[in-house]
Amino acid sequence: MKIFISSARKGLEEERDSLRGLILALGHTPVQFEDFSAQATPSREACLSALASADACVLLLGPNYGHIFPESGQSATHDEWVAAQAAGMPRLVYRKQGVTFEPAQHAFARIVEAYATGVFRDSFGTTAELQTKIVQKIKELESGTPPLAFTKLTQPQALHWSLDDVDTFPDAGNRGPLLELHALPLDFVGYSARELEQLNTSLVDRIRATEMIRNDIALHPSRSQDHAAVGIPANRPRSWNTPQPGELVEVRLYKSGQISIRATLPRDGMGSILAPNALPQQIADLLRFTGALNIVRQDRIVVAAGVSNIAMTSVDTFHPQQSRQSAQLAGFGRPNLTLRTQPDESVTLAALGTGADEVASYLAQALITQHPSAI
Repeated sequence: MKIFISSARKGLEEERDSLRGLILALGHTPVQFEDFSAQATPSREACLSALASADACVLLLGPNYGHIFPESGQSATHDEWVAAQAAGMPRLVYRKQGVTFEPAQHAFARIVEAYATGVFRDSFGTTAELQTKIVQKIKELESGTPPLAFTKLTQPQALHWSLDDVDTFPDAGNRGPLLELHALPLDFVGYSARELEQLNTSLVDRIRATEMIRNDIALHPSRSQDHAAVGIPANRPRSWNTPQPGELVEVRLYKSGQISIRATLPRDGMGSILAPNALPQQIADLLRFTGALNIVRQDRIVVAAGVSNIAMTSVDTFHPQQSRQSAQLAGFGRPNLTLRTQPDESVTLAALGTGADEVASYLAQALITQHPSAI
């Protein structure tokens, strides 16, 4: 197992140096910028490339924020945290006690702690204490259960489907059919009004932190008695015949704990496409995006997907550079026809991270086989 060590070096020199030998002694491979850079400050690309090769990330929070890259306006450690979070990578976070954080590091620590749901977080006072705690957590990773596991549901779960109310947010008429993805935690009592309000306050920041939305796109939060939502406007308009990949439309969090993500399907001048070459990847990206929000806490969840108003959809290959010349549409006579999966299994939380590709493949196939052109 490759374990990436993420931190500013200044103020954590002893701790960083001690972890290399410790991880090697445990039979794993440490990955840190000292190994791939002859400079005191490694390149941003080198940091993120090394992180992408790792299986887990140890984040040390010390007093200093570190060098800020002009490309992102953030430190290497901050960039690495965002990338590890987006990838659904196991993250072990340790905060050093008894030191004064500089303002930028204090702000970063607040971000990490605000999104700490689903990750391990602890503190340490000495290097020896840190080593002891890391040994324990690495051994837990070694003996962990398989990353993705399915279990039959003993009873149906009450999912909230929004397939029939796509006109509840701006610009719905121009979005076309929508892909809808749901993640419902099992054995969860739901949020109180106070908890939902707190999550509503942080939802925009959580979405921004995933870096799936450009910073120049305005987000539109809203709130009702049973959910908090953030609407995402369409990107700049393109020619009607220009192929367009799917885009996020809305994130919604219900009091039940269910997270629902809506997105457009890839489309071109012939309409929206359920594309066997694109739909599994789009669903996998939405699953990882849901995990990166760091809201779901339960070990087991139910996932489901659907597509609204499929009259103007077809099952076909999506070509990002070339629009199709013909398409076999589902049919103008059935404007309210929808597709949806009916979950009969729960799955471990890895579905929102390392297991996203496997779960997405099943969901995409289930949707495609329901399409009228496939029947």
